[in-house]
Amino acid sequence: MLDDTRHRSTMARRTPLHARPREGFRASGARDPRTRSRTSGVEGNTRLTSSLGALLLILLFVEGLTLLSIGSLLTPHIVIGVLLIPPVLLKMGSTTWRMVKYYAGSREYRHKGPPAPILRLLGPIIIVLTIVLLASGVGLVVGAPVSWRAQLFTIHRASFVLWFGAMTIHVLGHLVETAKFAPRDMFPYTRRQVKGASARQWTLAVALGLGVIAAVAVLPYAANWRTGLLG
Repeated sequence: MLDDTRHRSTMARRTPLHARPREGFRASGARDPRTRSRTSGVEGNTRLTSSLGALLLILLFVEGLTLLSIGSLLTPHIVIGVLLIPPVLLKMGSTTWRMVKYYAGSREYRHKGPPAPILRLLGPIIIVLTIVLLASGVGLVVGAPVSWRAQLFTIHRASFVLWFGAMTIHVLGHLVETAKFAPRDMFPYTRRQVKGASARQWTLAVALGLGVIAAVAVLPYAANWRTGLLG
């Protein structure tokens, strides 16, 4: 028995360090998924985009409710519309980043693959319509001369109708992905699987904070806009 113990001790000393089992690894050599953390890359981008999508869905739903009685809910309509701008711009940036990486030949983004053809076609259209919709709304509230407001109002309404149709298809096409990835940075088990969860959450918070600041700044213009349009 003493010789056997000496033999095992000798074999342990001769075993290379890289071949010995390490803490955090299973016996098979695979890393325990509870301690695994990948670089952000494509899934980090997907998590950020999905989280922004979920946030925007909530804000857009509330914004839609203001349309039921726009006369009495004009101020909330303007406030939420302006609050939407920074998160919308951030989502445009995250989706554009994915597109650039894909067409630049990134292996990780190529492996994920592009969206469905109809969603790829609608992407640029939604971006243009969103810019027109938000810009015309801001122009109406803040900067447009009274003589331009009727034309801007027509543009705002027409762009909304087109945007709503395109956005409905866009939301339905990404609903499963949004529901799957949006919560992953919120729960301890999944947030540590991909690096950068805190940075992504802070990015969302900053975008929302900037939206709140912009909404507060535009409040004094709401009464003037309504007076100028109806007066």
